[in-house]
Amino acid sequence: MISGIHLHPDLKKAFLELGFEEMTDIQKKSIPLIQEGKDVIGQSQTGSGKTAAFGFPILEKIIHNNGLQVLILVPTRELCEQVTSEMRKFAKYKRMNIIAVYGGVSLSPQIENLRHADIVVGTPGRTLDHMRRGTIDLRRVKILVLDEADKMFEMGFIDDVKNIISQVPRERQTLLFSATISTQVHDIVQNYMKNPVKIKLQSYVEQEKMSQYFYNVNSRDKFSFLVHILKHESPKLAIIFCATRKRVDVVGTNLNTNGVKALSLHGGLSQNRRKKSIEMFHKNEAGILVASDVAARGLDIKNVSHIINYDSPKTSKEYIHRIGRTARAGSKGKVISLISEPDHDNFRNVLGDRSIVVQQLQLPEFQRVPFAASIREYHSRFPRRHTGHYSSSRSYGHRESGQERKPVYHPKDREPHSEDGSRSHRGHFRSHNRRFR
Repeated sequence: MISGIHLHPDLKKAFLELGFEEMTDIQKKSIPLIQEGKDVIGQSQTGSGKTAAFGFPILEKIIHNNGLQVLILVPTRELCEQVTSEMRKFAKYKRMNIIAVYGGVSLSPQIENLRHADIVVGTPGRTLDHMRRGTIDLRRVKILVLDEADKMFEMGFIDDVKNIISQVPRERQTLLFSATISTQVHDIVQNYMKNPVKIKLQSYVEQEKMSQYFYNVNSRDKFSFLVHILKHESPKLAIIFCATRKRVDVVGTNLNTNGVKALSLHGGLSQNRRKKSIEMFHKNEAGILVASDVAARGLDIKNVSHIINYDSPKTSKEYIHRIGRTARAGSKGKVISLISEPDHDNFRNVLGDRSIVVQQLQLPEFQRVPFAASIREYHSRFPRRHTGHYSSSRSYGHRESGQERKPVYHPKDREPHSEDGSRSHRGHFRSHNRRFR
């Protein structure tokens, strides 16, 4: 018995081997209800242990080689791989075929594996593909899990999810886990769940251990100031969030040129590149991850000391999802937002949530660093060496040997062009309807 909860001996053995000292709140409250066969709504933030909360009790109910019995729907390929990996670890001492089904890779191996699947973890789009092809049989599914439900619906999968649910037997157990309960999530609850028990937990993030700051910085100087922050903060692990895939590529590439080892993660990368970036970041082979919001939810990335918003998120919900990566389990964390002219409207929206308290800091002096506003410009400035890697030994605008000293930039200085390629707008961020603490 663990924390008053009974688990099958094989599952208990795996639980202890995985280093779980005790169950989290979501696990303590969810597991007994799932074991009883109840529909459950679990509302808690990313990192609270939701996968184990539904994974262990599900594995107790499954009979190996009795057809597909569990379908777990997740919003992204990364989360699909992560949940599949975790479920396989939980089932280490039980014979179980747990299959990942997601897009961006060949269908053929998935079709073959689906013939013997006990549990499928899938994204909505690829799951529908298999349904249309007749390569997945949902007639024996007795447990349906919607993981990160609000994210799935934000990404536009609501109709796909409803279509899939319509093909799953009505006599089933439905489990829904979500950080927030949006209107669309509520609609699913009302129409597809039977007398669900709702579990709502406080944020796993420890707000008192999280420092939140923002700097007002001109667009043309944002990248130089980012480098300054990284070199002065020396973060253990940091995630830098950008608004677009292109910005992720440009920022990540330029950081490496300026001697800051960084990885990139966004939906436009191949699955192998995305997987490699996540694995390297997990192993601390590179301490900086530049990402789009695909990494803001679902991925289990521990020990993140810094979150840097290179671009402001559009809403307070997105901001909260991003910062939920730090200040976990007793650790301290810092959130730094770089607010330039194009960010002002979005940042006002974020601060419309009165629970978010961010302190403004004065911009210090910092050095200007070389920056290419596009990948094409980068290639022209920094040609490849024969090793296939980009040369970082030269600084743009300086000689290779006998370099002159880099100029020190003061925030009041002005130049006509933006470093990140965006148009520079005059004016200042006004916060007349908001207090900062």
